[in-house]
Amino acid sequence: MPPTPPLTPEPGEARIRDRGDACPGALRLHPADDGRLARLRLPAGRLTTRQAEVLAHAAETLGDGRISITSRGNAELRGLGEGCGAELAELLAGAGLLPSPTHERVRNIVASPGSGLDGLGHADVQLWARALDAALCAEPRAASLSGRFLFVLDDGRGDVAGLGGDVSLIAGRDGSVLLRIGSPGTPSRPKASGDFRLAADGDGDGDGIADGGDTADNSDTADGDGTADGNGTAAVAARAALAAALAFLDAAEAAGNGAWRPRELPDEHVPDWAGALARAGITAEPVPAPPLPVSRPPAPGPLGDHALHVLAPLGRLTAAQLRALADGADELRLTPWRGAVAVGARAGRLPGLEAHGLVTRPDLPSVGVSACTGRPGCAKSLADVRTDAALVHRGGLPVHYSGCERRCGHPHGTWVDVLATGDDTYLVDGVPTPRTSLPEAVTTARTTR
Repeated sequence: MPPTPPLTPEPGEARIRDRGDACPGALRLHPADDGRLARLRLPAGRLTTRQAEVLAHAAETLGDGRISITSRGNAELRGLGEGCGAELAELLAGAGLLPSPTHERVRNIVASPGSGLDGLGHADVQLWARALDAALCAEPRAASLSGRFLFVLDDGRGDVAGLGGDVSLIAGRDGSVLLRIGSPGTPSRPKASGDFRLAADGDGDGDGIADGGDTADNSDTADGDGTADGNGTAAVAARAALAAALAFLDAAEAAGNGAWRPRELPDEHVPDWAGALARAGITAEPVPAPPLPVSRPPAPGPLGDHALHVLAPLGRLTAAQLRALADGADELRLTPWRGAVAVGARAGRLPGLEAHGLVTRPDLPSVGVSACTGRPGCAKSLADVRTDAALVHRGGLPVHYSGCERRCGHPHGTWVDVLATGDDTYLVDGVPTPRTSLPEAVTTARTTR
């Protein structure tokens, strides 16, 4: 029998995977030291108030009473019992949280959480997210995507464009849409990616953004928020993203290397992205990779006049905190910064939310602090990193505490790396640090880099 191919490729080589994707889902529960884990995909992080109540109820009655928010704005339930899978599935399906059981792990869609609320973006990509989710669930082949495959929809402000999407849609100021596949500019995998401009309103031949063909009245219109969008834009953006994902699946099947993401495709099996878009009826112009828009996540507090943004301490909400957020809101949007946007809530609710233990002000030291599960929930962790992360006493750069070298859930961009090497020892940005000196070392790293 030939040896198993290495999982870590040499520079410039495609990754070879010899096992399937074991990413947990809402129906595929993952065993952990603290019980079973369920990960619920929430396209654009969206929850209705009823869905929030169902999630809080599930956490209380089936799990440990908490809801973890992931770095993709999804939700996790931990501490689940061995035999609760069917009951959990029934609860989630009854709330509309499992529109397609076969697709439940592939609905990984991150969208600018403030889109349509504060006037900063160029389109309401929350509408795009709903169109893309519907298109994914309606396409049987899309169920074969890895649970790690990520769609990113940025409204042009640049808050999520840099989150490492496999297929990204970025709204342009002129009404156009940039389709980014893979990670253009990555030196080791230059062929596995590409950038395309989808036609703006008034451009193209009727198959681009100007005419989605869904309704008689699908032209872009102002939504009163400074953005321009319509059913046509959302439909065509969704079709383009789906076409790229399906082209990747064809290439991955032909390559036979078990690729989960475009950057893992061998050069000889990289799709003709332009041809795939054309065959799907999408008018798209290849363009050189432009610089991505970049902006910081919104600070905790008011988001426009009719929404609030708060953070969950270390990315976890109690059931009571989730209910407090949903009380009086039109909907919630969980964010990739492990927080939530309460749409329809006004600034007067912030003191009450802070009384529930939520992070509501940008000057609190817990802003930007995250941690993996750590002990006792994860067998691989070398320390109780969440207890140590709670000792942070000054703000600054984002900081992530990891219990092992996998660094699960770490943020993108610039961040302080706190890695456990034992019960009482850490590395802070590579510098050995005893646990007794950790708060001071982390404060220095967050404020002096």
